[in-house]
Amino acid sequence: MKTDTLKTGTDTTSSTQAAIAEEAFDIRRMTPQQLAQLGMPDLAYIKPVLMNGTAAFAIHAADGSPMAVAADCDLAIAAVVQHEMMPALVH
Repeated sequence: MKTDTLKTGTDTTSSTQAAIAEEAFDIRRMTPQQLAQLGMPDLAYIKPVLMNGTAAFAIHAADGSPMAVAADCDLAIAAVVQHEMMPALVH
């Protein structure tokens, strides 16, 4: 891995090490709020449901909030992908 080194007086700091330290995240110390937001912009859950006695597929955000209902699974997947999210099927 290439690293750029910055020298200021007698201090030498690796910019790569500083970037890694800023991005470091300990998943074991997540707050409930952070856990609820995990995957929110990237993930949508699809699960089979009954709507007025008819089989359908519900689309939910990562936090469980309902987003849409589709007539079939392929349509639900296409809707999720069209919105640049990753579909996850839940049974």
